Amino acid sequence: MNSTTCGADGPAVSIVVPVRNEADNIAPLVAEIVAALDGRWAHEIIYVNDGSTDATADRLTALMASLPQLRHVRHEASCGQSAAVRTGVRFARGAMIATLDGDGQNNPQFLRELIARLEQGGGRIGLVAGQRVGRKDTGFKRFQSKVANRVRNAILHDGTRDTGCGLKAFPREVFLSLPYFDGLHRFLPALVRREGFEIAYVDVIDRPRHAGVSNYGFFDRLWVGIMDLAGVWWLIRRKKSKPIATEVARHVG
Repeated sequence: MNSTTCGADGPAVSIVVPVRNEADNIAPLVAEIVAALDGRWAHEIIYVNDGSTDATADRLTALMASLPQLRHVRHEASCGQSAAVRTGVRFARGAMIATLDGDGQNNPQFLRELIARLEQGGGRIGLVAGQRVGRKDTGFKRFQSKVANRVRNAILHDGTRDTGCGLKAFPREVFLSLPYFDGLHRFLPALVRREGFEIAYVDVIDRPRHAGVSNYGFFDRLWVGIMDLAGVWWLIRRKKSKPIATEVARHVG
């Protein structure tokens, strides 16, 4: 096995890619991820196939024959992006996790800076979040994203201008300690800050989608998103400071 794929104790970093019906984007994106990480970190690439009905599974199976670091985890039915990310993190063997969207709009070259910033954090940083520059989405999608980000930031004060960017890096144990709900990925900065960690940001250049169309819509999540926002606000308000505890030495004699 290639030494850049897994070390003696497994990969240093796990790349999690949630996908639904992205067959034509898989091969070019996997090649870019490998090129970005090979020789830098021992890694694995986990594609979480969120109930795809196209040739996504076949394309992954074909690639896995020549790429031992590529893994395929499948949801029998679509469960949503947050569920797909969480499944990938649960299956991951790396202590560090990095995520990106499977449509090709997130450039894997930025994974290097995200992972490096997380390593340099020395345990203080719980999330490194990509912030998109020069977005290539439609005008309506950019507008709805801007409104959603402003409303979220006004209520949660998470200091993040763009929570929708798929490029993120975080310690596996931090992510798994967070309260889980559908839509979690949109509120990671607020929830990570709630646990006492710092957030780092990296500006990333957005790209046009390589092929296909978006599979996660806006209107089907509008009211759910409002309820999620209210729920996260409540969680933050109810958070108590972590107790500082010291062991009392036993007196002998």
